[in-house]
Amino acid sequence: MDAKLLKNEAIVLRYQRVRNKSMAWLWSIFRLVLIIGIGFIIIRPILTQISVAFKSPEDIYNPTIYLVPVHFTMENVKYAMDILNYWPLLQNTLLFVIVTTIMSAASCALAGYGFARFKFPGSNVLFALVVLTILIPASTLMVPMYLHFRNFDVLGLVTLFTGKEGLNLLNTYWPSIITSALGVGLKSGLYIYIFRQFFRGLPKEIEEAALIDGAGGIRTFLTIMLPNAIPPIITVMLFAFVWQYNDTFYASLFMSNSELMANAVAALPANVNKFLPELLGLVGTEARADPNHVAMIVDTGILMAIAPLIIMYLFVQRYFVESVERTGVVG
Repeated sequence: MDAKLLKNEAIVLRYQRVRNKSMAWLWSIFRLVLIIGIGFIIIRPILTQISVAFKSPEDIYNPTIYLVPVHFTMENVKYAMDILNYWPLLQNTLLFVIVTTIMSAASCALAGYGFARFKFPGSNVLFALVVLTILIPASTLMVPMYLHFRNFDVLGLVTLFTGKEGLNLLNTYWPSIITSALGVGLKSGLYIYIFRQFFRGLPKEIEEAALIDGAGGIRTFLTIMLPNAIPPIITVMLFAFVWQYNDTFYASLFMSNSELMANAVAALPANVNKFLPELLGLVGTEARADPNHVAMIVDTGILMAIAPLIIMYLFVQRYFVESVERTGVVG
């Protein structure tokens, strides 16, 4: 009887192990299918644009083509780069974005450190106003910011020494440079919040030890606190770089005539309609390119515009994920 009971228990245990293993396999397969499905939905637009970039005009009206072109060509890329004047445009954009990114990170780190470590009357109110800038739509500040930089003056000094109402800084890079350097640029409220939350989590004993060694507030910030703030610096610089690179609002408001990628992409459909017939060798006042071909060149130009961000992400995504986790942005 005991042998029979033990045999039944062994059969039950074996059945439970098989069932648990089967459920684990089913759950793994379900997760894999779910991840692949969501991933495909996310990257499908990029895959479509890559397909379009290498698709010949002969393939436009071929209903059998989905993502893989039949006739591969580099002409779409060539036309898009010619119309965008790509390499000088990219060089100018990267220089502008890198400068504003560094300035935003530096000014917001200093502001975040001040809010985290120094208590003074009204500090909480000021920080609440900083957080409020995250919630206020940028469009509500469009008119006052436009008027401010159209007649830019500091404490009336320009009017005092020149007699003019102010300096017209529109269609220059100075509005973005000034706002980034002073911690009031694009998304600066979020950057200050990130730095403030990080610096609040550091132990106060570090500053007390620095104070005993004779270090002041600025020296403590530069030599002790800032080297420990690598995670939020990486997070903020990546956010600032991507948002500044893709920004169309401030670029069109302050720098509508500047050679920036955002402005070039916004004007790309009109420029393609204007220059593509000439590139294709079409002559005559009524010469027009195929609208679908124009759309292909526009999509290729957009892909060329976002290509630097995709390449950058491939190299820095590991550091970005680690910095976000250590900063506590998601928590």
